[in-house]
Amino acid sequence: MQKKLLTMAVAGALAAPCIALAQSSVEVYGTINMAFGKFKYSEPTTPPGTGANAPAGTGSISKWDVAQGASNYGLRGRESLGGGLTGWFQIETNAPMERSNNTAITPASRNSAVGIQAGFGNLFLGQWTTPWADLDALWSIGTVGFWGPVTSIIGRRETTGTAPNPNCANGHIGGACDALDSQGGVGHPFWRRFSQAVFYQSPVFAGVQVKAAYQTNESKANAPGAIGIDPSAWSASAQWAGMGGRARIGAAYDRHKDYTSAGQSDTGWAIKGGWNFGVADIGLAYERMTYKCGTVLNDQAATTNVGCVAGQTGDIRAKQYGVAVAVPVGPGSIRASYSVAKDLEGAVSAAQADSGAKQWNIGYEHRFSKRTNVGVGYAVIKNDSAASFTWTGAPPIQNGAAITPFRGSDPSTYFVSITHRF
Repeated sequence: MQKKLLTMAVAGALAAPCIALAQSSVEVYGTINMAFGKFKYSEPTTPPGTGANAPAGTGSISKWDVAQGASNYGLRGRESLGGGLTGWFQIETNAPMERSNNTAITPASRNSAVGIQAGFGNLFLGQWTTPWADLDALWSIGTVGFWGPVTSIIGRRETTGTAPNPNCANGHIGGACDALDSQGGVGHPFWRRFSQAVFYQSPVFAGVQVKAAYQTNESKANAPGAIGIDPSAWSASAQWAGMGGRARIGAAYDRHKDYTSAGQSDTGWAIKGGWNFGVADIGLAYERMTYKCGTVLNDQAATTNVGCVAGQTGDIRAKQYGVAVAVPVGPGSIRASYSVAKDLEGAVSAAQADSGAKQWNIGYEHRFSKRTNVGVGYAVIKNDSAASFTWTGAPPIQNGAAITPFRGSDPSTYFVSITHRF
């Protein structure tokens, strides 16, 4: 009753005056995902003067931290339109539960869209996770809290910063457009949501579902001083679940045009899935990306991580893989993951060649109810000398400000996590 009253109150506050609420159902929902623990960054391993971005004398640092992982809240509703049609909407917003002075609350910053659903499937417009990223639900069962491979290694060769606009609003072509470079990486992140996009999800036939998404080329430009490019992106996947839900597998393909190099497209494919044996649930993931280096849009400033070498043509090739396991123990489960990012290959400078990393985590998560879980665990990332992988939600590094590690610095954490869904 209290949730129903809260839903009515929030929906009423958001409604325009004199407009009746027509949805047959409107719901307030959310997830609070927090962790408390000891976090450490090891001493960077690359000496200054050989491509390192750590000041001379930089050592290790340990600190206590309260972190949040993708906490969110939102509104969603559905309405029967007749003839087998259903209209729906969702508006989901980030909930920065800590370091709020650095993280703004941005309305509709997460999965937010409006669509029509019927026998033909689900067609919607807005901002949403891609078919590529949706596949992670098939295998990533080995994470306690949010310190795991999907928030650090898998699909994360680029940056945790804002997806780039190559025409300078937040791009990566040098000078005032250096926002992406300062966090390292190349191209449009394969893990990131598509915005200004069209999405389609097919009905499920014999356990098979197809998904597709197109991010429009709204950043295309034809004006003095603008970059002569036409950026857009496609993502598609097919997945199957069967054997009473025990078996699942999916494959995805992405194509991101004009993000790394003018007139060329970065591409990637992934296979992810798992099998529940009863005594243990096993998940596996493998993915490969290819970044094109031609007319390079990445300026390779001194603080960058990895990417195309200025003036060099060819491809950069990336490979990542991971394995996850969940073993039921009473009302909870032991969960663990191991994932690897291989060294980048191809058009990569010698100073950036040692760019791989390994991540592993282990812990126990106890389910108190369908809504509340408490976990305890340990997670660590071992960065090679030119790598700076970390988890989304990690605290500031040795300089007390940036969150991307100095190259070769290994982040690790002992933690207790609490997750509540409403």
